[in-house]
Amino acid sequence: MSIQLITFDLDDTLWDVTPVMQDAEATLRNWLALHAPRLGAVPVEHLWTIRARLLQDEPSLKHRLSELRRRILHHALAGAGYPPGEAAALAEGGFQVFLAARHQVELFAEVHPTLETLANRFQLGVITNGNADVRRLGLADYFQFALCAEELGVGKPDPKPFQEALRRAGIAAQHAVHIGDHPSDDIAGAQAAGLRAIWFNPQGKAWEGDKRADGEIRSLAELPGLLHSWV
Repeated sequence: MSIQLITFDLDDTLWDVTPVMQDAEATLRNWLALHAPRLGAVPVEHLWTIRARLLQDEPSLKHRLSELRRRILHHALAGAGYPPGEAAALAEGGFQVFLAARHQVELFAEVHPTLETLANRFQLGVITNGNADVRRLGLADYFQFALCAEELGVGKPDPKPFQEALRRAGIAAQHAVHIGDHPSDDIAGAQAAGLRAIWFNPQGKAWEGDKRADGEIRSLAELPGLLHSWV
């Protein structure tokens, strides 16, 4: 079956997300220390408690990471004694600082050349559960669309994001392939929607999922060759 559409996960597929999030959290904490001193050195356990309570009350926030973080900050600031209006303004300010830092990613070296090669032949799209925006990363020109769980209201491994990608591209599932690092969200999710799935596994981990991926790569530079072998 010929491939016409390739969809990509973002975090831990086009860049290593752990150092990015660590730096973003540190940047947020420094900003809060300067602009919200009443909050003090709030322990991270307190924020996780707020997060758990919010998710229990409204499970859909699991797929709305930006809104979830805004609410965590607002609850923490209100709990520290800031009046509602000020707490809301500080929460939004802190979130924007975090979001800017969250986009300070270091793309894997193979990202630009691989996407440039593939974009000349296939439709490309993004399916992500995170809140990174390819427009802020200088990658938007490669992709026909970018789908995030926050906008869809549902995330991988639910088949709906993959089905929406097929609808946007105007093709059937057998002509699409998804690339991602997560055995459940990316591989099982894509396969359940009828797409082929390629596991991005740069560290050479042992497979721990159920049904194996249709392909496996350790570098994005391997992707064009693998796809060529399929068509």
